Amino acid sequence: QLAGLVIIAFGLWLRFGGPMAEFATDKKSPEYFFMGLYVLVGAGAIMSAVGFFGCCGAARESQCLIGAFFACLLVIFAAEITAGVFAFIGKNVAIQEAQKIYEDAYEDYMKNPVGKVNSTIYRYHVALQCCGKGNVEQQTGLPCPENIQLPKASNCLVEIKNVIDTNLHLVGIVGIAIAGVTIFGMIFSMVLCCAIRNMRDMI
Repeated sequence: QLAGLVIIAFGLWLRFGGPMAEFATDKKSPEYFFMGLYVLVGAGAIMSAVGFFGCCGAARESQCLIGAFFACLLVIFAAEITAGVFAFIGKNVAIQEAQKIYEDAYEDYMKNPVGKVNSTIYRYHVALQCCGKGNVEQQTGLPCPENIQLPKASNCLVEIKNVIDTNLHLVGIVGIAIAGVTIFGMIFSMVLCCAIRNMRDMI
């Protein structure tokens, strides 16, 4: 249950609290990246529910509930492996989607550097701590964050790649940790199930 709650909190933080949250404030968003986060939160919710039923099975010493708990953990483990492969393969797609969103906002700003577009591009710059697409000449007039070091942090396309890489690495680390917890859960559930069966055979 605790592992499931950790996954839910982590997925919601990446979705609403991290730098990538700025890309969901407009009509366009990197669907590929956020779809993975929704799957992560869903898996956490399922793990919490499965953990509750596992506790009930252990408390009542029910072989049926513990066996169902094992089967659910096995399915969750397979889903985690599939999601990890999916995230690894789709990383470049997520990066390209996020970069395209920024490039569209950049082009809109260049056409009309006032109003809502101005605030949109500024939000991206603040969240990513960057300004522009690497061309120093084109940065004149852009709404850049204060105290930003140019041209070191001038390429927002590179910063987008770095942010997604970092977030996916965090997801990978959490996924590996949860997979380890899942394996231990399956082992202990089988040990407990066998112990209950042996105890009943002795009686």
